Amino acid sequence: MAQTLVIVESPTKARTIRGFLPKDFLVEASMGHVRDLPNNASEIPAAHKGQKWSSLGVNTTSDFEPLYVVPKDKKKVVKDLKAALKGATQLLLATDEDREGESISWHLLQLLSPKVPVKRLVFHEITREAIGKALDQTRDLDMELVHAQETRRILDRLVGYTLSPLLWKKVAWGLSAGRVQSVAVRLLVQRERARRAFRSGSFWDLKATLKKGEHSFEAKLNSISDQKVASGSDFDEATGELKEGSKVRLITEKEARALSEKFRSATWEVHNVEEKPTVRKPVPPFTTSTLQQESNRKLRLSARETMRCAQGLYERGFITYMRTDSVHLSNQAIEAARKCVTSKYGLEYLSKSARQFSTKARNAQEAHEAIRPAGETFRTPNETELNGRDLALYELIWKRTVASQMAEARLTMVGIDLIVGEASFRSTGKRIDFPGFFRAYVEGTDDPEAALEGQEVFLPPLAVGEIPEAKDVEALGHQTQPPARYSEASLVKMLEKEGIGRPSTYASIIGTIVDRGYSTLQNNSLTPSFTAFAVTALLEEHFPDLVDTSFTARMESTLDEISTGKVKWLPYLEGFYKGESGLENQVQQREGDIDPGASRTIDLEGLPCVVRIGRFGAYLESKRVGKDGEEELIKATLPQEITPADLDEDKAELILKQKADGPESLGLDPETGEKIYLLFGQYGPYVQRGEVSEEIPKPKRASLPKGKKPEELSIEEALGLLRLPRLLGEHPDGGKIQAGLGRFGPYVVWSKGKGEKDYRSLKAEDDVLEVDFARAIELLSMPKRGRGGRTALKDLGTPDGSDEKIQIYDGPYGLYVKQGKLNASLPEGKSADAVSLEEAIELLEAKAASKKSSRSKSTTKKSTKKSTKKSTKKSTEIISKKSTKPASRKPPSITKSGRLRASAVRVIKPGDG
Repeated sequence: MAQTLVIVESPTKARTIRGFLPKDFLVEASMGHVRDLPNNASEIPAAHKGQKWSSLGVNTTSDFEPLYVVPKDKKKVVKDLKAALKGATQLLLATDEDREGESISWHLLQLLSPKVPVKRLVFHEITREAIGKALDQTRDLDMELVHAQETRRILDRLVGYTLSPLLWKKVAWGLSAGRVQSVAVRLLVQRERARRAFRSGSFWDLKATLKKGEHSFEAKLNSISDQKVASGSDFDEATGELKEGSKVRLITEKEARALSEKFRSATWEVHNVEEKPTVRKPVPPFTTSTLQQESNRKLRLSARETMRCAQGLYERGFITYMRTDSVHLSNQAIEAARKCVTSKYGLEYLSKSARQFSTKARNAQEAHEAIRPAGETFRTPNETELNGRDLALYELIWKRTVASQMAEARLTMVGIDLIVGEASFRSTGKRIDFPGFFRAYVEGTDDPEAALEGQEVFLPPLAVGEIPEAKDVEALGHQTQPPARYSEASLVKMLEKEGIGRPSTYASIIGTIVDRGYSTLQNNSLTPSFTAFAVTALLEEHFPDLVDTSFTARMESTLDEISTGKVKWLPYLEGFYKGESGLENQVQQREGDIDPGASRTIDLEGLPCVVRIGRFGAYLESKRVGKDGEEELIKATLPQEITPADLDEDKAELILKQKADGPESLGLDPETGEKIYLLFGQYGPYVQRGEVSEEIPKPKRASLPKGKKPEELSIEEALGLLRLPRLLGEHPDGGKIQAGLGRFGPYVVWSKGKGEKDYRSLKAEDDVLEVDFARAIELLSMPKRGRGGRTALKDLGTPDGSDEKIQIYDGPYGLYVKQGKLNASLPEGKSADAVSLEEAIELLEAKAASKKSSRSKSTTKKSTKKSTKKSTKKSTEIISKKSTKPASRKPPSITKSGRLRASAVRVIKPGDG
């Protein structure tokens, strides 16, 4: 039977679109890209391996011709697509409508070599109406989009694969550089440098609590004797002092407390009342960038998690295409949004006319719509049957889209000036006269101290001359705060503002920065590592253009012009990479000038030492006079929890002193008589009972719980940590319950027998040393969450012959199935709904088999090196006083001589950047 073959990227998208196509249409998935540049040497075809350019995957001697290969895991996919094409009379390439999708279609065309008519099937939402319209408006492949995407891919490869090997030689193995990645890392480093340079200033002011009738309100000190009182913005960040030329009055603590006492009993009078009407207009519907920002602020989802979730919503037909710079809404979407407003909120909340928005972002492109609910009518969140983060993200998109067609919010800003003695106080309030779009949506903010726009601040009605009652006047001390580190939301906002990269790539860029060890993500803040400092300094000195925001933005503009045909791609690549000023020649010329020792050294102001990057991470280095009077070189590993901005002279001295002299003991263990030491290792502070010796090579150790300050640790607490796990009692159903401290923090565990254990993490308010049996039972009765606080998305059931059920989770690297301690990732594009118990069992069996194979290979390697290891074991166990090695792979410990050992850090895998 004659049929039309339709190829999309994922099985989920295929399943959704299949329901909207005629029965003689066959829909297959390519599982993403079917061809790409080689990732490693093993993928380079034998015919090209001897070529000088082959490691780049781009033939720089022949018009930058890319060397495309089909990865092993895609060969079966290509074979199946070719088989499906044999019976087809027409091929429709229905990959996504952006440059990436156009590129995938082109690669499919090249690989499949179809002998039947081929067309592009393009749509921005997967609904019956959109697919029907797309079938009537098929088009040819857009080669300008293909060239634009290919040029980006080649350019990224040239930058990444040319600079990364240089970093391996000059800084540390496994590092990577990237066209956008390195600029983003520099932004993080610049902010951290600003935090280091910051000097805090202190000031005092007064806060009064006043009352009129039954209503209380607050007022803050504004001026004394007509002189404005100093606030945080009046201080110089570099000195911690008032800015030069400032005419404000700085109040001391003593003065503030005296005024506080004086004004409590004084008479207060209303001097002036201001009311200023204002309106707030709704924000535009979501683009890729603003969705990532708002999702991070409100849902605490990373950019990567947001895009993965949005991709699933799009492929299942819930939202429009999620990679877009446009804030435009179609007439159909505007009509659907306005119907939602009328039905849910009433006619008075509908804007007087349809509201359309224009894109203001630099380098805006992609001609499709903003991200919105799919279809001619919008399903309310309750009608979708979604749950978890899918529901939360859909609701965010639905509310923002609907709010865009709602009436403006009308507010009145109220300001009241009060006089007491020689001082003037001011109270500010906000009255919402008509909430308008606030009923549906209020945009978040990156400032945690800022009040929400839709939050009313009530002030009682007051008139000039009225005398309110003073309930309290409080003297408040303040310290100015350093610039906040970037969150994912604020970094995305900055990258978009500067025109760096494309919003559709921000998720992968931030993911790469974290994965490669350039930054850690804690409490929603991106903190750069010492390695990031070293790499940024090297690139700033020797390749300044590549980390300059303006240069990178101009490069981005040129790449956009290539997509419209204004600029030719080949001459651009020639100019960037070749010639005297090209990247290839720059790297060759400067490689010999770059001193690896200097590149691995970070000289931070105010430290009694330098920071160096070693094979196993960052460490301190300083020359000291030893007990024998001779100068020696001291090297001490930096704990991972110490950030560049937080490393000060006191912390550095403490770490170096411990390395040089050995730490002082906290006291003795009354049961064993051994000394209890507090040590600093690569993974943070920990306590140790006794010293390392040949008889006891691994003395008992315990990490300090998160948030516990080493300087506040008592000997009793240290002993308690070393005695963990501690028995809490017997479970009513049998088996003991214990409290302990593990790799992922404090926990309680129920040992059920036959090796089966049920764990629960302790909450922030729980203390592992004090948690009791009743609390443990309460925690164990709560539903179990996955690692990182993840809850199972789906329970597939328990296989025959097994005691453990199989569940599906959404982790940082995608969906995976889990049974006991065994995890297996789902194939790319596979949704949780599409996985059966049988498929999950197959995935887990394959993962278990691969683990056994890996262990077998590892055992073989170890046995061949066993004799060599034995002969060198003793010499590697003890590091001498004057050793110049920065670190060893063993965890930090105290040797019998009282020296502190260093520890290891993971090696970061190289890549494109």
